[in-house]
Amino acid sequence: MYQLTARDIRRRNRFYVLQAVYAAEGHTSRQEIARATGLSFATVGNMIAELLDVGVLAELGYDAPGVGRPRAQLAINPERGMLVGVDIAETSIHFDLFDLAMTVLRSVEIPVDPEATQPDDVTELIIRGIRELTADDSDTVLGVGLSVPGLVEPEGGVSVFSPYWHWHDVSLKSLLQPRVPHPLYLDNPLKASTAAHLWFGAGRDVDDLIVVTLRAGVGIGVVIDGTLYRGVTNSAGEWGHTNLVLDGRECRCGRRGCVEAYVSARGIAQTLRELAPASPLLAADDAATIAAIAAAGEDPIAREVIEKTGTYLGVAVANLVNLFNPRTMVFGDLVANVLGERLLEVTRRVAAHHAMTDPFAAVTLQLCTLPHNPSSLGAATFALEGFLADRETFGSIAARRAIRTSTT
Repeated sequence: MYQLTARDIRRRNRFYVLQAVYAAEGHTSRQEIARATGLSFATVGNMIAELLDVGVLAELGYDAPGVGRPRAQLAINPERGMLVGVDIAETSIHFDLFDLAMTVLRSVEIPVDPEATQPDDVTELIIRGIRELTADDSDTVLGVGLSVPGLVEPEGGVSVFSPYWHWHDVSLKSLLQPRVPHPLYLDNPLKASTAAHLWFGAGRDVDDLIVVTLRAGVGIGVVIDGTLYRGVTNSAGEWGHTNLVLDGRECRCGRRGCVEAYVSARGIAQTLRELAPASPLLAADDAATIAAIAAAGEDPIAREVIEKTGTYLGVAVANLVNLFNPRTMVFGDLVANVLGERLLEVTRRVAAHHAMTDPFAAVTLQLCTLPHNPSSLGAATFALEGFLADRETFGSIAARRAIRTSTT
């Protein structure tokens, strides 16, 4: 069993303290952070001292309570540096530039030519987008996070398998690093969206969470006891490739009957084709078809598509409820954002029928309420975590503080 080192514990505590400051959405005090995190006041004080020393936090002055000693107020210093979040999807790549308060300063989106999806082609698009996004701010960028579809090996920055473009063992980080002058952090959209919720969304309030991503690809991020669960090979969450219908539709993974084949954007468009092959709701691409279904109101075919999709999704969700017993399930990305509560209403009804009674009674099913693209926000969060874990920056700060303490 892996034992946490003193450095691991210090880094984890640093995360907890900063998460509490973000959750305050304004300013907070050392006392309030200690209550929110459960850490000792001394530990909180040490972590805050480090974060103040590197400029991540700023002191705003003191409050003026009616009773007791005034408390120093702390807040994120948005000017300390910038973070880049990149969401690589099947048809486009979305780039966001965040300040340290995680406010979006600038965004860029570049379409992906379906005839040019080799690793070198996509690498050129990523480099172009990062340069365009950071043209005036490159010196202040602390890191770049990339959400890469499919299975990813984060340590080496390798796209192990991408179902969109059939990549196998592509060392994307090695392709990018010589031409991107910033630290790079890679993982997939499932982990990125979940990281965004852990820091800035539903994961702030619950320890057992499932984040459901519904787009061209489908999958989940799982949080157990407040920690993102990755599995042995970082492939935990590939729920989209679990079996839903025996000998059902062919999935892009090569198997049949997968969840993704029925509740992804492509799967929903296929349901519409099966119900009404000549439907005017069918558009040139799957995203436009989903938008047309949503805009069709009470059109009977659109209603039937949503009912069928919610039924498939409800059965698959019931399995998750029975397996993980989560407190909250969050549904996000293209399909959930566009079909929204209409889809979730059917999903709840069907899941209630198929899930065990007590686990379903304990779970809340809700739509994503994050103000930004969850995948790019989560990717930027990877870069933030990488900066906070930087041994050179925080190791030297801790050493200097230890020397100062020993000489006083």
